[in-house]
Amino acid sequence: MACTCEVIGLACVVALILSVAAKAPYQMRMFIVMFGAGVIVLLCMPFMILRPRDYRNGLAPSWFFRQLCKLMGITMEVRGVENVRREHGSVVLMNHQSALDLCVLAYLWPVIGRPTVVAKKEILYMPFFGVGAWLWGTLYINRSRKSDSINSLQKEAIAIRERNCKILVFPEGTRNSKDTLLPFKKGSFHIAIQSKCTIQPVVVSKYSFYDEEKKSFRPGHVIIQILPEISTEGYEKEDMDKLIELCRSTMQQELTRLSKDQVAVNSKKQS
Repeated sequence: MACTCEVIGLACVVALILSVAAKAPYQMRMFIVMFGAGVIVLLCMPFMILRPRDYRNGLAPSWFFRQLCKLMGITMEVRGVENVRREHGSVVLMNHQSALDLCVLAYLWPVIGRPTVVAKKEILYMPFFGVGAWLWGTLYINRSRKSDSINSLQKEAIAIRERNCKILVFPEGTRNSKDTLLPFKKGSFHIAIQSKCTIQPVVVSKYSFYDEEKKSFRPGHVIIQILPEISTEGYEKEDMDKLIELCRSTMQQELTRLSKDQVAVNSKKQS
């Protein structure tokens, strides 16, 4: 009986937190997102241990995280799923904006194919989440050691060729919430050319409802556009700059268009 009361009490506390989440201040909302991600991974971890390094381990956590996003008032729509080709691997390029990119990954995970993410090694040490991400196949790299980065590139190329993996990469290398994409780093393009695989650009509209500097975090809507693949056929190392410029200009044009659509959608929701 006591145990039942405790469970009911915990459920009430969780329900109360979620009920105020949409109106909570910036710090509390960010805490709910990050803490929620850790709790979700912790609860799913016993099942993920049964098949370590398998992308399917990310399916259940991503589903729960999508529900958390909705409760927080963050809605996302994925467009262009018809452009995904599951029969082969590719390098998936995404623009990187903030910690809320976790929400984007949760929406992409079940539709992009056999995904795996390239992340900096520091994320491995995040409580629960780091180990959980390793269990669903995240490739951690130590950016300060060139030998580690080269070994990582080789592993990623093998994963694309042998397991048809979709390697999700943030080519800007750092967070950027501006209207213009930062210059792309060359690592992901080395992988694509070495693997002779396609490049799949994914463009995420700006988080107009979120501002880290002003500590503003309101409910809002995000559009995730999966663009048609870009072939690397005929490109060699010496042509890399051309390939980078093609991918960046394609994504920049789409980002500009999407951000206008997204602002219009958010304006309707707030009116």
